[in-house]
Amino acid sequence: MTPPVRVERDLIGARDVPANVYWGVHTARALENFQVSGITLAKHRPLIAALGAVKQAAARANRELGVLDADRAAVIDRACQEVIDGALDGEFVVDVVQGGAGTSTNMNANEVIANRALELLGHPRGSYDKLHPNDHVNRGQSTNDVYPTAVKLALIAALAELAGSVDALGAAFGAKADEFARVPKIGRTQLQDAVPMTVGQEFGAWRSTVREELDRIAEAQRLLCEINLGATAIGTGITSVVGYAAAAARHLREITGVPVTTASDLVEATSDTGSFLHLSAVLKRTAVKVSKICNDLRLLSSGPQAGFGELRLPARQAGSSIMPGKVNPVIPELVNQVAFAVIGNDVTVTMAAEAGQLQLNAFEPIICHGLLQSIGWMRRAFDTLRTRCVEGIEVNHEHLQDISARSASVVTALIPVLGYARASQVAAAVLEGRGEVRDLALATGSIAAGDLDRLLGDGRHPGPLPRR
Repeated sequence: MTPPVRVERDLIGARDVPANVYWGVHTARALENFQVSGITLAKHRPLIAALGAVKQAAARANRELGVLDADRAAVIDRACQEVIDGALDGEFVVDVVQGGAGTSTNMNANEVIANRALELLGHPRGSYDKLHPNDHVNRGQSTNDVYPTAVKLALIAALAELAGSVDALGAAFGAKADEFARVPKIGRTQLQDAVPMTVGQEFGAWRSTVREELDRIAEAQRLLCEINLGATAIGTGITSVVGYAAAAARHLREITGVPVTTASDLVEATSDTGSFLHLSAVLKRTAVKVSKICNDLRLLSSGPQAGFGELRLPARQAGSSIMPGKVNPVIPELVNQVAFAVIGNDVTVTMAAEAGQLQLNAFEPIICHGLLQSIGWMRRAFDTLRTRCVEGIEVNHEHLQDISARSASVVTALIPVLGYARASQVAAAVLEGRGEVRDLALATGSIAAGDLDRLLGDGRHPGPLPRR
């Protein structure tokens, strides 16, 4: 049997729409036109919730200003709340990669909300003479202000979750810094032995490099709080009424709890993508920094017999189909690949931002998708890194102590007394295997045993000399 349909019309003509769906003719056209990624709008839950919030704020503002009657406003409000709550996610079926600057996304939302509102009023879906997707749900709005406003709200919500993951990852590195605070090792520059340090210092540095990104994320969130809702088509406010932009922003703050503000220049704000570019750079920066840490983890755990072998990462799965006993650093490798994707998304966002023309950027859908994908992937990758790797890291104590005891790099601590030239002679002797640092330094006759012990300490944490 042929599934039942209803007939809807747009400027192109009549189109059959499945009778059991809330979306309508504009969404149907988009389904035909945009079949690229296979990723529907519903995959970006924060975006759907944000669209519901924007439409709800608009309905409340229009009701307050007397351009939308109470009955229609009430059911539109209820339908929007269902969108916010996720009850209608399955109706957001358009591909995230689309032409039209997000028009198909906006129309998908308008049609879903309108038909659900009609249902609440007791009318069949598609009865647009009673309540219309454009005339009522989209009253005083345009894709050009609805879509970027919703995207910004979605990004702010997604960033809050990412910040939690970044903070937790930093805390995990901090816990390991405390655990390994007195474990000696040799620091390296350019892959060559440098000076002594502790494993705790190394993990502590990773904690700092991760947690300082929290300020960058918060800054990006603040920039996203400036919206252009009320700008309508190109920023002139055409089709809206006086006071609408301020009222819509006020209601949006109440609905979302986000301190949004209306841009001072709505024409500029409608075409500008600066906040998206800034966020993309922050995401790239954060991903690259964590990826670099993962490179260090892979290098320090290499071996276990023919590599650095300083750290032991948790064994998560067999590493080879042919080599018995091989275990690979699969979790850091996962994070590396996520970072590569984030870097690629940053390039895409940059090109899309640059390609905007005149009063609108037509490429905000790919900007939205790229940023939300990066945030989601980073959050899940960082959580995986923390729970499946960092929290279970162990150190190879005997190996590290052995390396530290016979390392010529310890001689650096003796330069203030021996001088660079004589210290170099001691280091060369150590490297040639002629003895240990302490004995060879004493043999120079240039340093007393007490001063030597003061400079070398316990071999774990040589640092700045105390003032005399």
